[in-house]
Amino acid sequence: WILNYDIMARFRRRTCIVLLLFILFICSIMMALKTLRPDRAGFGDPFGLGLLPELQQRTVLLDNKQSSLNRVQGDTVTRVSNLHSIAVNTMKASMPPVNKLEEELSSPNYNFHIFYYSWFGNPQFDGKYIHWNHPLLPHWDPKIANNYPKGRHNPPEDIGANFYPELGSYSSKDPSVIEAHMKQMRSASTGVIVLSWYPPGMADENGEPTDDLVPVILDYAHKYNLKVTFHIEPYKDRDDRSMYYNVKYIIDKYGGHPAFYRHKTSTGRFLPMFYVYDSYVTIPEIWANLLTVSGSHTIRNTPYDALFIALLVEERHKHDIQRSGFDGMYTYFATNGFSYGSSHHNWASLKAFCDSNNLMFIPSVGPGYIDTSIRPWNNHNTRNRVNGKYYETAFSAALLVRPEIISITSFNEWHEGTQIEKAVPKRTGQVVYLDYKPHKPNVYLELTQKWSEKYRKEQEQWLM
Repeated sequence: WILNYDIMARFRRRTCIVLLLFILFICSIMMALKTLRPDRAGFGDPFGLGLLPELQQRTVLLDNKQSSLNRVQGDTVTRVSNLHSIAVNTMKASMPPVNKLEEELSSPNYNFHIFYYSWFGNPQFDGKYIHWNHPLLPHWDPKIANNYPKGRHNPPEDIGANFYPELGSYSSKDPSVIEAHMKQMRSASTGVIVLSWYPPGMADENGEPTDDLVPVILDYAHKYNLKVTFHIEPYKDRDDRSMYYNVKYIIDKYGGHPAFYRHKTSTGRFLPMFYVYDSYVTIPEIWANLLTVSGSHTIRNTPYDALFIALLVEERHKHDIQRSGFDGMYTYFATNGFSYGSSHHNWASLKAFCDSNNLMFIPSVGPGYIDTSIRPWNNHNTRNRVNGKYYETAFSAALLVRPEIISITSFNEWHEGTQIEKAVPKRTGQVVYLDYKPHKPNVYLELTQKWSEKYRKEQEQWLM
């Protein structure tokens, strides 16, 4: 028994010694690894990530952004979720460090608003061409209509535009296109994208619903420090009640996104802003139900209160806008002389009327106008760009009235030839497209940036 006890005691000592040596070995390995790992690497990061601080910073920024976006985007259909995932992954792969991005681009001017259209499609992303294959619209007088061609454009060589995009007949769903657009708008020193918008399931007669694309546009706008507001289009049966639900939907679904635009009012409130296209189609009494404090279903002094900007076409519309309860007016059309509102020489009197009635006046400037690719009979409304001089004349006229905001028609309304997006020379067997020569494809972005800076400097003088 004594012999067995002695053997067991020796075995225990040897086991303890081996275990102690093993523990010391493990500790020495951990200490060695600790000396290799940088102190600034966060606990729990994959080993070695701290050796790439730029990548680490980028990952943290994107993770924080994505977690905030997930809270506001709600439930989207599977197809849109996949598109959104592609867009976010593309952003993660392409996003430069935030500081570098800010250094490379002009600072955004949130008093420069630019009209933007997301209604274009192509077979790769949409299964077919959308809007690029725009039909030739007939004149309302059959006698005149008979003198002009009929039919539909046939992309990609033949598109419904007089200019040809540098990006080709693109899809508005293509993440690389959205990215390029945001970069161009930011380089032009604009600050607020005025997004053409129809309620879910609705579209213009030549398009498809685009509301499901809004989350992706907001994401990319935020990446470039741009803001997004909404240009509510005149869908069928639009009235005060449907507009109430439109505004509620937009604010509830998108109002929490960091790229959602809010304008600081003279009273210090930050309110959403909505441009209402063809607002004059609805009579003032109907609008007043929504936009006046005593209206039957007013949005005033509710969580859905906002600034509503009406389209002014004729001079008499200014009184209707006032009676309706709108907060301001814009002129949209890029054709000087086409309407009372789009005529530069009327802007001073419109600004004076707005100042007297506590309304905002937002003149709309454009680089030119030509829509003969879709309205071949409308040549009399064409406004030649004159190598950028037409655009600069419009900006000069706008600055003379000292507006709080200037709107730009447009970034990419290609059908009407008002785009400042990059265009390139192109010739096909049947069509010779207009271009920006002798200047570069980005000349109108550069001119916009020039006038944005000029506006900023002059605005500082106005406020002194």
